[in-house]
Amino acid sequence: MKNRIDRRFADLRKAARPALVTFVTAGDPDYDTSLSILKALPAAGADIVELGMPFSDPMADGPAIQAAGLRALQGGQTMARTLDMVRAFRKADRDTPIVLMGYYNPIFIYGNARFLADATAAGVDGLIVVDLPPEEDEELCLPAIAAGLNFIRLATPTTDDRRLPAVLENTSGFVYYVSITGITGTKAADSLHVAEAVDRIRFHTDLPIVAGFGVSKPEQAAAIGRSADGVVVGSALVRAVGETLDDANRATPATVQSVTALVAALAQGVRASRLMAAE
Repeated sequence: MKNRIDRRFADLRKAARPALVTFVTAGDPDYDTSLSILKALPAAGADIVELGMPFSDPMADGPAIQAAGLRALQGGQTMARTLDMVRAFRKADRDTPIVLMGYYNPIFIYGNARFLADATAAGVDGLIVVDLPPEEDEELCLPAIAAGLNFIRLATPTTDDRRLPAVLENTSGFVYYVSITGITGTKAADSLHVAEAVDRIRFHTDLPIVAGFGVSKPEQAAAIGRSADGVVVGSALVRAVGETLDDANRATPATVQSVTALVAALAQGVRASRLMAAE
């Protein structure tokens, strides 16, 4: 049975364009503002939303997402409140896929079985847990799949052809290609290298392949979208939140608008990418 992620990529294939996948941190800078941003993303042009689960030790994330997670935690964001946010979003939007992204510790503390039941009931479609390797699939991946959630894996520039089959074995929904080595938000993606990597990964899987890390501008999104099935933008959106806050890290009237304006511009770039490739 197809879920929202499968249906969204099927629709995008018919439209002959890649997906814009947006990442924001749940609870940044506060619950209400974060929920307003989340609700506004689809209308601004987001096809799939990755919602970050705040964690105090985000080892793969750069300064922008680290700061966002700290703001969220200081504002009282918890896993329960993150799931509440998804429930609130689902009251008005039954179609946009939501993927929870982050680290295993907050899920483990919440309790795996409880988390999977509550996430499914809230309307979550998939999980990206960056610090659980395929060798630990019995821990969360296989139970998540059994619960009806997609478990989305990361492939990186260092994931060679010998490692890829293990990475892809229980992956569903899509494959997330990390286009740079290192932490998020610190380098720009090279579209030529991404295209080569996407072609190599396609040899091993029929799943959609999205590329992220190092994409912050519409022209970068357009370039990546010429080869990938989707483009992920995260740090740039998180920075758009942080740059509009007041001196006490509180939201201002510009906060939501700044994020949605950037998403709209990125969406234009992504939608133009296949047209550019055909010229």
